[in-house]
Amino acid sequence: MLLFFTLGLFVHFVFFVSIFDIYFTSPLVHGMTPQFTPLPPPAKRLVLFVADGLRADALYELDENGNSRAPFLRNIIMYEGSWGISHTRVPTESRPGHVALIAGFYEDVSAVAKGWKENPVEFDSLFNESKYTWSWGSPDILPMFAKGIDTNGHAHRPSSRDYKDNIKKVDDGVKEIVSMFKHFYGNDGKTTFIFTSDHGMTDWGFHGAGHPSETLTPLVTWGAGIKYAQKVSAQQFDDAFLKEWRLENWKRQDINQGILPVDYLNNTDLFKAESMFTNAVQILEQFKVKMTQKKEVTLPFLFTPFKLLSDSKQLNILRKARSYIKQGKFDEAVSLCKELIHLALEGLSYYHTYDRFFLGINVVAGFVGWTSYASLLIIKSHSNLTRGLTVKKSSHLLPYGFLAAGLLVALFLLIQACPWTYYVYCLLPVPIWYAVLREFQVVQDLVASLLTFPLSHFVGYLLVFTVGIEVLVLSFFYRYMLTAGLIVFAGWPFLTKLWTQAKITSLSWTVFSLLLAVFPLMPVVGRTPDISLVMGAGLLVLLLSLFAVPSLIKRKGSLAKEELLVHLLQILSTVLSMYVVYSTNSSLLRKQGLPLMNQILSWAVLASSLVVPLLSSPALFQRLFSILLSLMSTYLLLSTGYEALFPLVLSCLMFVWIHMEQETLQQSGISCKKKLASIQFSYTMDITQFRQLYLDDIRRAFFLVFFLVTAFFGTGNIASINSFELASVYCFLTVFSPFMMGALMMWKILIPFVLVMCAFEAVQLTTQLSSKSLFLIVLVISDIMALHFFFLVKDYGSWLDIGTSISHYVIVMSMTIFLVFLNGLAQVLTTKKLRLRGKPKSHHM
Repeated sequence: MLLFFTLGLFVHFVFFVSIFDIYFTSPLVHGMTPQFTPLPPPAKRLVLFVADGLRADALYELDENGNSRAPFLRNIIMYEGSWGISHTRVPTESRPGHVALIAGFYEDVSAVAKGWKENPVEFDSLFNESKYTWSWGSPDILPMFAKGIDTNGHAHRPSSRDYKDNIKKVDDGVKEIVSMFKHFYGNDGKTTFIFTSDHGMTDWGFHGAGHPSETLTPLVTWGAGIKYAQKVSAQQFDDAFLKEWRLENWKRQDINQGILPVDYLNNTDLFKAESMFTNAVQILEQFKVKMTQKKEVTLPFLFTPFKLLSDSKQLNILRKARSYIKQGKFDEAVSLCKELIHLALEGLSYYHTYDRFFLGINVVAGFVGWTSYASLLIIKSHSNLTRGLTVKKSSHLLPYGFLAAGLLVALFLLIQACPWTYYVYCLLPVPIWYAVLREFQVVQDLVASLLTFPLSHFVGYLLVFTVGIEVLVLSFFYRYMLTAGLIVFAGWPFLTKLWTQAKITSLSWTVFSLLLAVFPLMPVVGRTPDISLVMGAGLLVLLLSLFAVPSLIKRKGSLAKEELLVHLLQILSTVLSMYVVYSTNSSLLRKQGLPLMNQILSWAVLASSLVVPLLSSPALFQRLFSILLSLMSTYLLLSTGYEALFPLVLSCLMFVWIHMEQETLQQSGISCKKKLASIQFSYTMDITQFRQLYLDDIRRAFFLVFFLVTAFFGTGNIASINSFELASVYCFLTVFSPFMMGALMMWKILIPFVLVMCAFEAVQLTTQLSSKSLFLIVLVISDIMALHFFFLVKDYGSWLDIGTSISHYVIVMSMTIFLVFLNGLAQVLTTKKLRLRGKPKSHHM
């Protein structure tokens, strides 16, 4: 099993890394001939102001008194320059925003693994094409940062007075710097000024995704070569911003990155046409270099050129555009250059993704092979299907055939001078499929067994399994699919004989399934904090705790007193958590900060939450209840609203699930039903107790995966950067510390996982299901899901789109490894026993 796990780890690592070679290679091209406009520029110098995190509406709108927050820039819009909205498509972060501003291209998606402070490849920019460049502001990014807007947005949110007051400070600073430049250069009229922003910010104080409040940034420009303010009677836009900002009579010109906005230029039509022609030729040069690079490493008979922009068509468009310029048909020349730019960009994308299909086919072949092998291993080692199967001596033809295939693949890659990673992706399927075909006898036995199975039953089971997988996949995008799944779960007892066998247990299962189904329909956590819900969840936990006190008091002996003391300690911990949440919220509303005593209590509760359960009885339900109480104390401290109720409802459903699995086991007649109250967690399990797998165990594994996904997405899509709410950690710290805050948020995410896994430990114990066989089933389910997400990985759009697609792929790829970690943690929490005093005593079933 260790060898299989090691190989599986390697195979999944290769599959994971493959997406970066297939989807996230740098689109940048080097080695082009620089292009220049043959006419003199209208300006000698450019002054670029970048206001970090400034939204377009925050700058342009008027305050409650009808006055502008930026009177100097408002005056520029109305009398001196041009204005509009810059529509950013790039990731709305500082460094990629500046890459778009100073280099004129969309963010290099290969930088997705580099964070926001560095680019993985060199690129040309406005700065290194200038004779001199001076910059002030953040040391991370060269252009000047305006004072304080981004920081205040994070801390106080864009609707706050602090954020809006800073816009006035920025406006005053711009006015002062413009005056200094004009005075220094003697008002020579040769300076161009541009004011813009690298990204916006959401109403809740975040950026990084694709919300309009993050992608719509202001653009105000004036000075040499820029058109003066133009008054118009009417303008057509898809939004109502002009009326809201009272700028409907001043011409608005929106822009995107990459293409020269000639409508902003106050120059001759000849200059505009020549500038656009230079822009087109520069992009065409990139296309030519990219095509040459791909042609040189591809066999001639396999190379397929981009048909929409052949060599003859390139020459024809360039000649025609030059001819239009000579004839004075400048508008026609500009239009033709825009067409050439569009075709060249399409061609660049074509050659950039040229190998994608070839690599994708090989990775998919590896995926399908590995999933098939894992399935065959389950059938061979953990089921009764292949018992009595005689092992025949394998033919030498099979290994020699696959060896020859591997050599041919390697030779093909060598001739095409492919990178070494291509060898890994293309050769890995060879040994995997060899291992699959070695188990041909198992395949034959499986087929023979399926042929004896009723066709209607087989189709029905296959359909249910397929729909279940698709629901899991869709739940990563649409949380309400979890609701649909839980509603189906609620009806499970009525579709079987369980309802007649155990009415109260079945009814409890239905009620808690429907209660849990409400959470995915709720808004993402953090948007509207509500401390009263956190208090309500705390009171429910206290109520449940108090119900258990009388039974503990009735018990006699030193151990009973010790367990009562532990239980009272957990009740106290819950009360302290509720006090800290309420007190901290009140203190922060009064802007008095986090009280030191509250901070100490919070960290003490967190530290004790993993230790106190180990002091409780190892009896199944007592230990699980103790784990719930301890983890809920911490979860309350990390909650801001309705999510505080989530682990409580989830745990109730998990308790009922344990009973339901006992009922299904009795129904199937696999073993005698044991009383759950008499079962205790034991660290050493007798391996002879484990049984072979049955069809119903696939359902159990599916339930586990479904509950884990529900634990992950039940209160919000955490794959989104905008799902994190800093207010969740304010009981522990308020000073910005990304690593500490990230660790606390991660523990909050893990708590529902731990509750699910601890419950499944009980399910495994009561049904004699081995962890090894379970992991293999989960591996197959997660790999089938991963294959879906492999095709859904995005390499375009915002970092929200790109990052979410990668997160989904990583989550399902690492599910089995994550399950091993969670299983280990759950085993420690359920089986380990610490004593307050005296020597440990053994417990038996």
